[in-house]
Amino acid sequence: MEENMIALNQEEAKTQQAPETMEVQTVQPIGAEQVKQFTEVLMKYHAGLKKTKDRIIASENWWKLRNSMEEEKTSAIGKDGAFVSRSGWLHNVIVSKHADAMESYPQPNILPREVGDRPEAQKLSAIIPCVLEQNGFERTYSDAMWQKCKTGTGAYKVVWDSGKLNGLGDISIEKCNLLNLYWEPGVDDIQKGRYFFHTELMDKDILEQRYPEVAGQLKGQTFISSKFLYDDNVDAENKLTVIEVYYHKYVGGKKTLQYCKYVNDLVLYATENVPEMAERGLYDHGLFPYDFDPLFPIEGSPCGYGYVDVCMNPQTEIDLMKTSFVKNAQVGSTPRYFARQDGAVNETEFLDLSKPIVHVNGNLGEDSLRQIQFNSLDAVYVNILDRTIQELRETSGNTETSTGNISSGVTAASAIAALQEASGKGSRDSTKAAYRSFERIVNMVIELIRQFYDMPRQFRIVGQYGMEQYISYTNQGLQPVPQGNDFGVDMGERLPVFDIKVSAQKKNVYTTVTQNELALQFFQLGFFNPQMTDQAMMCLDLMEFDGKDTVMQKVAQNGTMFQKLIQYMQLALMLAQTAAPQMVAGLSQDVMQTMGAAGGTPAAGASTQMFQSDNIAGIGKQETTRVQNARAKSGEASQPSGNGAVRSKEDKK
Repeated sequence: MEENMIALNQEEAKTQQAPETMEVQTVQPIGAEQVKQFTEVLMKYHAGLKKTKDRIIASENWWKLRNSMEEEKTSAIGKDGAFVSRSGWLHNVIVSKHADAMESYPQPNILPREVGDRPEAQKLSAIIPCVLEQNGFERTYSDAMWQKCKTGTGAYKVVWDSGKLNGLGDISIEKCNLLNLYWEPGVDDIQKGRYFFHTELMDKDILEQRYPEVAGQLKGQTFISSKFLYDDNVDAENKLTVIEVYYHKYVGGKKTLQYCKYVNDLVLYATENVPEMAERGLYDHGLFPYDFDPLFPIEGSPCGYGYVDVCMNPQTEIDLMKTSFVKNAQVGSTPRYFARQDGAVNETEFLDLSKPIVHVNGNLGEDSLRQIQFNSLDAVYVNILDRTIQELRETSGNTETSTGNISSGVTAASAIAALQEASGKGSRDSTKAAYRSFERIVNMVIELIRQFYDMPRQFRIVGQYGMEQYISYTNQGLQPVPQGNDFGVDMGERLPVFDIKVSAQKKNVYTTVTQNELALQFFQLGFFNPQMTDQAMMCLDLMEFDGKDTVMQKVAQNGTMFQKLIQYMQLALMLAQTAAPQMVAGLSQDVMQTMGAAGGTPAAGASTQMFQSDNIAGIGKQETTRVQNARAKSGEASQPSGNGAVRSKEDKK
């Protein structure tokens, strides 16, 4: 529960009240009167959001294949108790879109805005995935994507829970039930509203145990939220609605986020009732700790439409036509007859297919029994059904190509890849929107780390090449940094701020194979040869692929290292000419081999030019005959036999 965010000590609460000997008690800023005002605002929000809540409930009913509940409001099917078709085409659309979202599960990369914040950004890039993993965020993300596909909006809650880790506290990230959330009607961003409410049912006895001061005062129910049609029978008889309200208030010219938790007219906790919290607010970032991720956004609401809202009509048409087809098939497979009232046919024996003889009384006339004529449906109706199914698939973007079924006769791998790439535009657009929401969530996580990670915490992170590392982390590097004095003027403080780049943590098999093939092609073409750095960089600059910047950085680094290696080898050769002449031959051969790898194999009859100097460190040096002979032999040894290399005069003699 939210009170765990900033625990209110029972003794401190008692000290806020005046002693019994005093005639006047201290008046709390948030009391019964303020709570009643909060409830009045909540009731207005509840009335203003009725259509949105009803649409969310209807979408959930459709997802559970209970279409008739919504269809019976406007049509007659299902009222006579006859068979009603409830096909799963819309169900398949949502399942497919959810699979696309999970294939692109996000991973944060924290980037600094200042050079000095780079070490802290690297730590956050390793720590935040640990925080998400400890919260089971992959499951939370999956649940939110189900919610987003069905009802049109995924809702997250990012708060500080002081009850975690045995009282040390940690960040909590959860998916929220949209029916329990209330925001200001008419705004498209919840952060623009003045109030935000979160309601939740809690057992009465549990409330009294956690808040002994309200024991015996909990009576009745003042507010009940809308709820889904659950399969289970939910008993709310001994439960009470606990209301959490967040609101903005200016304190000393600063916009703060205040918080109050109450049930009926009893305040359980309020930040304004705690002096040190009243001035600072609940969270330093000043935002409602919730985030909405709409699928198809609409004006004037933070909630969007889902695939149920878009595909409801074609799904209804499919069910109506399939219901008619099934009934027609039943009529055609079960012949029916007209029988005269005075007919002599034994109907019991006639209907019993196990009896080969049917008895009749008297003469059997042609009009005693007459089969009812049956007219089968024309093929045009089947075509209409197929077109309606195709309409649903095209409208939702769940085409055959996107699901991996290529039935158009395309066989080339490149053509199939192009079709799948084009058909996945809708899913990629939805994924980008989910990434923007994920970016806001990570920003909230960073701000909570900045505010509450005062004590050292141990994290197990994945280091280079997947090796496990254990680090200790606090929020010291996230605190304001003094800017020093400039001409005797204090420049104030700078708050470390980071940018968040989101990428897909998991990729499908096709994208993985494509990336691997691209790397192999780079290797075969010599992109990773340091001698071809300039050519490779020009080519990479014209290309577009995932991880391009990383590849270009590594290629540039390899080229720089190779150039420095050549310089150091040449310097070593020059120094060896003076200090260790016996090493000249070996070093010369190494330099020749390295330079040969850089420039390719020398052509026949060509002599390799070596870097030489008769002046080392500014001191002139005259080579001896022995050194000249050694250099000539080294050059000859580095040339292929019979290449016509020029020999020294001493060797010719």
